[in-house]
Amino acid sequence: MIETTLDTVCRIGKVAFKNPVVMASGTFGFGKEYGKLYDLSKLGGISGKGVTLHPRPGNPGIRVYETPSGMLNSVGLENPGIRAFLDEECAFWERLDTVRIVNLGGGTVQDYVEGARLIDEDSTVREREGRQAVDMIELNISCPNVKAGGMAYGIKTSVAREVVREVRAATSLPLMVKLSPNAEDIADMAQMCEEEGAEAVSLINTLSGMKIDVRRRRSVFDNLYAGLSGPAVKPVALRMVHQVCKRVGIPVVGMGGISCAEDIIEFIMAGAEAVQVGTYNFVNWQAGAELAAGVERFMAEEGIRSLDEIRGIL
Repeated sequence: MIETTLDTVCRIGKVAFKNPVVMASGTFGFGKEYGKLYDLSKLGGISGKGVTLHPRPGNPGIRVYETPSGMLNSVGLENPGIRAFLDEECAFWERLDTVRIVNLGGGTVQDYVEGARLIDEDSTVREREGRQAVDMIELNISCPNVKAGGMAYGIKTSVAREVVREVRAATSLPLMVKLSPNAEDIADMAQMCEEEGAEAVSLINTLSGMKIDVRRRRSVFDNLYAGLSGPAVKPVALRMVHQVCKRVGIPVVGMGGISCAEDIIEFIMAGAEAVQVGTYNFVNWQAGAELAAGVERFMAEEGIRSLDEIRGIL
């Protein structure tokens, strides 16, 4: 029997996660579908499908392609827009007994700022009425900067600094910044986020990859390149999380190829406060509940009373 006094709580600022298992943005929708499969209160948190100021139709053509030990995706941030999310999804989020994180994307600094402002205003209104639907914003700086030729904000620290600073000023909600593995120096990027007031960073987002259809003699994806995720990226993700944890004093949320409880323990030993689980949700529809239970089982078997005992031991 699993020890009931195990301490699995993780914290980012004033936000407490009952366990380190958070569902990653883009792999869990807003939780409704998975909520029909298991009790979402078993999760530490949910990072919802990425939303932008205005609705986006997403990319044309093939969007997902399986690879050895992973998958490529070129979804293109298809989403209903922030206003629709607040009007149509937050009533469901209000009922959830888990941490709720809005993943915010944008093409310009103004888009990011206006999106953060709308989320903050809605959160303030709900709080006055004794309700709550959003606990935190996760700022996705892997989005292309439309005013800089399409280069992602998250590549250059100097470019990313403005959007982090402006969004931090636009909301009182806790802010976590999701980092791209394609950054010139991901540890420098994380340090900048800390300097600009972010409460946490999460990493890694997908690696840029490609698949060619040799018979059609063209890329499988209309967009040419796509994002690689799954177990194949885990060693890279783990290394980057370890490097960032050694550089910053704010909590780090690790992700990349997690598919078992031992993977989660590795990220925590590397220094992560919590983790996000993405591609594995498509492989195992019960992933969240099983992984949360698996962490407790590992702790009980190894005589670990609190995750703090093993966090950052390397």
